[in-house]
Amino acid sequence: MLLSFGGPEAPDDVLPFLDNVTRGRGIPPERLLGVAEHYYHFGGVSPINAQNRALIAAVRADLDRRGIVTPIYWGNRNWAPYVEDAVAQMADDGVRRALAVPTSAYASYSACRQYWEDIARGQAAAGPTAPEIDKVRHYFNHPGFIEANADGLRAALRAVPPGSRVVFTAHSIPVTMAASSGPDGGLYLRELREAAALVIAEVDSSLRWDLVWQSRSGPPSVPWLEPDVNDHLTALAADGVPGVVVAPIGFVSDHIEVRWDLDTEAAETAASLGLTFARADTAGTHPAFVEAIVELLLERSGIGCPARALGSMGPSHDVCPAGCCPAARRT
Repeated sequence: MLLSFGGPEAPDDVLPFLDNVTRGRGIPPERLLGVAEHYYHFGGVSPINAQNRALIAAVRADLDRRGIVTPIYWGNRNWAPYVEDAVAQMADDGVRRALAVPTSAYASYSACRQYWEDIARGQAAAGPTAPEIDKVRHYFNHPGFIEANADGLRAALRAVPPGSRVVFTAHSIPVTMAASSGPDGGLYLRELREAAALVIAEVDSSLRWDLVWQSRSGPPSVPWLEPDVNDHLTALAADGVPGVVVAPIGFVSDHIEVRWDLDTEAAETAASLGLTFARADTAGTHPAFVEAIVELLLERSGIGCPARALGSMGPSHDVCPAGCCPAARRT
């Protein structure tokens, strides 16, 4: 089962979708209307669902090539097809065990533990016939994920002048959430820095790079990870950097937070500063990434596929400890 965030597929879906995303968070209506404009800019359709369909098709083709016959399901947190629908369909189909693959490579509440909560809610709704569901490990340092991002960075570097900076981005989260991610805390930052360093090592170890943040959505009174990518571009321009490649290492596909926050807002910021701007592709359906997902499935299923990982952190745990990655406290 592919686990993802979900997104609207028509203009009338946009506000109900955002209500789902922000339920219980006290987000002012005017803020939701502002975010809705990002989706309306693209016709009210998020790219994420089409990208997930393409990824499922690519994984299906890889499994077929290996002679592995197994159904693939898809469940979203915030829009159809929902996780509850996918789990119910599995139960109806007689599936007894399943493996979940989240469209996030990292450890944090929203990227890992909240998906466990989504699964548990789906199992509870399905009742006693619900399948047992496991989840593959974090794959931030899997060779296939790194190769896909490295290829994207290489291509983007050809569009910027010598001396340009590589700016890796990931979704900002509350500082307290980042500090509590993983069994020992702080895993979100460590995994992102490791992934960025591995991509640089694959492309050109002499490149100068930074890790910054994007898509903050919390109130100003709550500290979130900084600096924001737009603030960082301003600082780089002031230092005389001639250009930037923005590489969204924190995401696996070119969804709305890549297309709007980077391709639109960050690109406009760079243009206003006189910075040459290029954006590296995400992993998407790169063949190495598709193969990595299949390897993770085989590895977790115990079918003889070794756990491959680059760098010093090694393969991540595939069973999350109790209390791992708690949600940020809200007041």
